[in-house]
Amino acid sequence: MSERVLVKQLQARSDGPVSVSGWVETVRDQKKVQFVILRDETGAVQLVNPATRFDPDAAEPQNAEALALTDTISALTTGTFLTAQGELKHDERVKLGGVEIKLSGLEIAAAALPETPIAADSAQDKRMDWRFLDLRQRRNNLIFRVQTTLEHAMRTWWIERDFIEIHSPKLMSSASESNAELFALEYFGEQTAYLAQSPQFFKQMAQSAGFGKIFEIGDVYRADPSFTSRHATEFTSVDAEISWIDSHEDVARMQEELLAFAIGAVLEKHGAEIEELFGVTPTTPTIPFPRIPLAEAREIVAARGYEIPRTDGDLDPEGERQISAHVKETYGHDFVFITDYPHEIRAFYHMRDAETGLTKSYDLLYNGVEITTGAQREHRVDILIEQAKQKGLEPEHLDFYFDFFRYGVPPHGGFGMGLARVLMLLLGESSIREVTYLFRGPTRLSP
Repeated sequence: MSERVLVKQLQARSDGPVSVSGWVETVRDQKKVQFVILRDETGAVQLVNPATRFDPDAAEPQNAEALALTDTISALTTGTFLTAQGELKHDERVKLGGVEIKLSGLEIAAAALPETPIAADSAQDKRMDWRFLDLRQRRNNLIFRVQTTLEHAMRTWWIERDFIEIHSPKLMSSASESNAELFALEYFGEQTAYLAQSPQFFKQMAQSAGFGKIFEIGDVYRADPSFTSRHATEFTSVDAEISWIDSHEDVARMQEELLAFAIGAVLEKHGAEIEELFGVTPTTPTIPFPRIPLAEAREIVAARGYEIPRTDGDLDPEGERQISAHVKETYGHDFVFITDYPHEIRAFYHMRDAETGLTKSYDLLYNGVEITTGAQREHRVDILIEQAKQKGLEPEHLDFYFDFFRYGVPPHGGFGMGLARVLMLLLGESSIREVTYLFRGPTRLSP
């Protein structure tokens, strides 16, 4: 078999013999010529069989091999995977990349059933049922190329600054956030294990271990019966934790620099294609991002005519959209840090300001949606235990965690960020389901 050439490599090749492999996107079986649009993971190319029908008046009737090729093309079904051999020809009249392949042979690897169960305009749930077919679209392929570039850029930024990558366990003996939203499972018949809600405790353990600066990109699990466009029961969390900070502002600076670098990398590589396929024109965010204390944000939202119904003092989704709209109008920015949250609506491990009692924490909003919670952590073990008690947690269940602090830990802080939310907002999509490889929610456990 000839060496496989990717579709994206064809334009740079000289005319001549070539072999490509992919799946059938379209077949046009015309009277005197057959066209096949073949797509691979990098693009699409037109295959042409110019002598396709037996002509009794032709000077030289088609041979058996040519007739067999014609019959094979006539029988092709959309989605069939195959390898095509032929002559590459550059022709500026060909709309699809200015090249085409004059076929000499086809080798079918796996034929597809003739009835395709979904179309591009099928309902979301139907497309999720057949996600492997849905992902064949060029638009969906781009989502995961963008995701790959985004993650690679973040890792590059961290590694160039001497961060250490960790992989924390996803099986835990106790809750990592609270006793709510936990997936429990039997662990060898002796005890109950829980799927990790976040790597929070183990990120902090790395600070006690003297790692200094760490990051992790990994799965987390929330038994949250939510059906919103931005919640999932399993999702990828992007986390970082750093030692020797003075406040949560050090964490915020780290995150905004990280995001500006990563989004810039995405736009440099994929910007034109994002605009073509998603109809949005993202920009690399300027730093620093705007910062607004929560109390002030609530006042701004109220002045815009929206009354937040929540009684705990936090912003609701519409409040987030309203404050983000204000920031866009006032600062021309897609991001905003909302800071200074009351301790009543924050985790027990968030440090509190000695004067105001507010936590040294923030939420980061991107295009109207929260993507991150970040904070300075409480590293003084006696205060940490007391704050856990105030939240109704039983200290003995967290004794392993408190041990991290009993043997010394530097002042530290970090953030956790939902990868799918960032992708959704970057690409202007309406749901994380569209940008998640295989979505998991309360009613979806397959495929």
